[in-house]
Amino acid sequence: MSAQAPMHPLTQTWQDFRREHPEVRIRDAAVTLGCSEGELLASQCGEGVTRLRPDFPALLAALPALGRVMALTRNEHAVIEKHGVYDGISVRGPMGLVLGGAIDLRLFMSHWQHAFAVVEEGKAGPRRSLQVFGADGTAVHKLFLVHDSNVPAYDALVTSFRADDQGPALAVTPRPAPSAEKPDASIDVAGLRAAWASLKDTHDFFRLLGQFGVTRTQALRLAAPEMVTAVATDSHRAVLNSAAKSGLPIMVFVGSAGCIEIHTGPVHRVLESNGWFNVLDPDFNLHLRESGIASAFIVRKPTTDGTVTALECYASDGEAVVQFFGQRKPGSPELPAWTALAESMR
Repeated sequence: MSAQAPMHPLTQTWQDFRREHPEVRIRDAAVTLGCSEGELLASQCGEGVTRLRPDFPALLAALPALGRVMALTRNEHAVIEKHGVYDGISVRGPMGLVLGGAIDLRLFMSHWQHAFAVVEEGKAGPRRSLQVFGADGTAVHKLFLVHDSNVPAYDALVTSFRADDQGPALAVTPRPAPSAEKPDASIDVAGLRAAWASLKDTHDFFRLLGQFGVTRTQALRLAAPEMVTAVATDSHRAVLNSAAKSGLPIMVFVGSAGCIEIHTGPVHRVLESNGWFNVLDPDFNLHLRESGIASAFIVRKPTTDGTVTALECYASDGEAVVQFFGQRKPGSPELPAWTALAESMR
């Protein structure tokens, strides 16, 4: 009889950790163990975890067959969850879109490197998911089946996309450190302000950042006063509480390196709990770690449809935590009630 192959060290470490700390989430466990979430997941291949081929355009095209599911995207301080169907899917080079209604995603495909199917035993039975990770092993997007999802379609997808390599190791590459900000004195502030005032579309703002070589928070700091107003770091509370009370439809953006997930519509049940500020609606959940919000701004951008106003919240490292807008579509001005609410944050 041949000797059994030795267990991968991380496989045993993760099993022991879960046994001793059953309530700790895998993302937090990875921090404690000094590895990435993707590495922990890969260490369980063959034990409820299946590595999938990273053919992401084809994988995305297969998702509508799953029916109604829950889409989840998070960063260090915010989590967004939406129930719906993946539809209206397109991938063009480095960019992808999901525009099927409730599930609204902007995908940055260069960050999609690893994928796994996961089946975990829970109190209500097996919990099935698809999970995508970046090169550094950080999750960029996850999809969870719900009670009325198409389980046979999920099983067929896992079989179809099962990778030949089901080993427990995952090669990860640390995410490059962000470039240091240029000194404010080296920035063409007058040019930046003039270009900002000439914006025609909110999407042009990203090109503006590159044109003047500024980070997003640096641009906010150097902007003309009529374009940006610093506000209290708990301004999200006033926005969400007011929207819940009035029924005002809003847009909420939460992003990872590889995905921005968007909620459009009203919010209803708002709740603070243990340092997190939450929206707990049947088909939309938002969780904000309030201690992670280091700065917040009311940001105004001119467009051909009029000024678009946002509440933007940032972490101490300058990464976006969450952004709020009034519900609107291209070609329509923003809702006056949203403008009034945002401006009341001053």
